[in-house]
Amino acid sequence: MTQYLGIIGYPLGHSISPVFQQAALDHHGLDICYQAWETPPEELPAAVDALRQPDRLGMNVTVPHKEAVLPYLDRTDDAATAIRAVNTVVKEDGRLVGYNTDCSGFLRALREDAGVKPEGLKVLVLGAGGAARAVLYGLVANKAGFVGVASRNGKRVRIMVESMMGVAKEYDARITMGEWRREGMAAILPWYDLVVNTTPMGMLHGEAEHQSPLDGVAIPSKLFVYDLVYNPTETPLLRQAREAGCRTLGGLPMLVYQGAAAFQLWTEREAPVDVMFAAARNALRE
Repeated sequence: MTQYLGIIGYPLGHSISPVFQQAALDHHGLDICYQAWETPPEELPAAVDALRQPDRLGMNVTVPHKEAVLPYLDRTDDAATAIRAVNTVVKEDGRLVGYNTDCSGFLRALREDAGVKPEGLKVLVLGAGGAARAVLYGLVANKAGFVGVASRNGKRVRIMVESMMGVAKEYDARITMGEWRREGMAAILPWYDLVVNTTPMGMLHGEAEHQSPLDGVAIPSKLFVYDLVYNPTETPLLRQAREAGCRTLGGLPMLVYQGAAAFQLWTEREAPVDVMFAAARNALRE
């Protein structure tokens, strides 16, 4: 019997997860089909419940459901509980278990692809959604020296930062927060070492496809700019940073690494990362 995995989110026109996950499943000769299950917010409860069907093994979760999915799961692992966001669901003995592989994917890409260690860095995180939660947790738990979080949604960023204060205290890290303002951003950017964009600004087919979160702001050339958006490969933010002389990293490595971690949770097989990267790059070229 063919079994099924999938990804839920809304919209899903930008997602290449079905392409590289299917390539990994086919590499191992598994009779499993990975699909895109576009899920508007009002259909989230039904989408999670459908995962309890016998032929479904699990799913990925993307914008805007990473936080909203929590109440519909049977439990979450320690990292997902601390982050309060889930991007991978695994059916284990009939129970739906939530994991967060965004955090490990973010850190692996930062270390292996960018050659940047988070320890001691001054980092500015843009955004306050589920991806921002994973990034903030990963930075704090890996001893970043100082993490600032900026978002246009002051309430969301305050709730996110306050929920991480216990982790920050445990790892002796400092966190601050503020609402995003262009004038203020220009003044504080020179103080940071690394900027991480976790917002969907610049994402293909998104509402802000042609925008950068730092539009109109001078970016110091000493900054490393990491944009979690992977499609297009060069977002408006990355182009702006490149033209300013900054080192940059796009979101594709994080996407593949978090997907590889999810693959291993679902299948208990070693993820063929090279196969996944090749499939993902081909999909982005099409």
